[in-house]
Amino acid sequence: MQNIALFDLDHTLLPIDSDYEWGQFLCRIGAVNAEEFGRRNAEFFAQYQAGTLDPVEYLEFALGTLAQFPRQQLDDYHAQFMQEVINPALLPAAHDLLKQHQDQNDLIAIITATNRFVTQPIAQALGVEHLLAAEPHLDEQGNVTGKLHGVPTSGPGKVTHLNTWLAQQGKQLSDFTKSYFYSDSQNDIPLLSIVTHPIATNPNKLLKAHAQAHGWPTLQLFELHN
Repeated sequence: MQNIALFDLDHTLLPIDSDYEWGQFLCRIGAVNAEEFGRRNAEFFAQYQAGTLDPVEYLEFALGTLAQFPRQQLDDYHAQFMQEVINPALLPAAHDLLKQHQDQNDLIAIITATNRFVTQPIAQALGVEHLLAAEPHLDEQGNVTGKLHGVPTSGPGKVTHLNTWLAQQGKQLSDFTKSYFYSDSQNDIPLLSIVTHPIATNPNKLLKAHAQAHGWPTLQLFELHN
């Protein structure tokens, strides 16, 4: 029987928030109005940390920003973003953790609230084939329209997307002997609560308290890098 290992991305496999850093990058290179965009980006990030973020409102903001640029321009920006921001944040500890599960032939997936445009190249850089992420609606030319396709991959939405993805393979979570989910945030408690091995990874204060109350293990993956 195969096991399944699921991973959040931001502050879990990465010591940064890729979504927030993408916004900061756009400000830094002058692609967006730094003052206005930076203010809204910071507000949404604070709401996320507090667990009060409206995921649809945020995604419409993020995807609306992407829709301002033709796809080739976005891809060029993202290549620069990977080189300057993401690659330095791909730390050995994350690769080592993934390798533990790869060596056990576990089914591995990253499931993140951040949209696929931002996260697909990051998942590829981490060597993870399967990515469940917020899906931007694309036009026939592959340009981002600014609309969200389907439901957000956040909170209970992660459970919905996971079940749909597994069903497409003729599977369900209970088919796996062991199911792992690594996450840093209380926003992921719905999915953490249904796996056999929830692991609070680099947990924020709210998740750390919840994990302690429920006897979940904690993992400080980037302790040496904080």
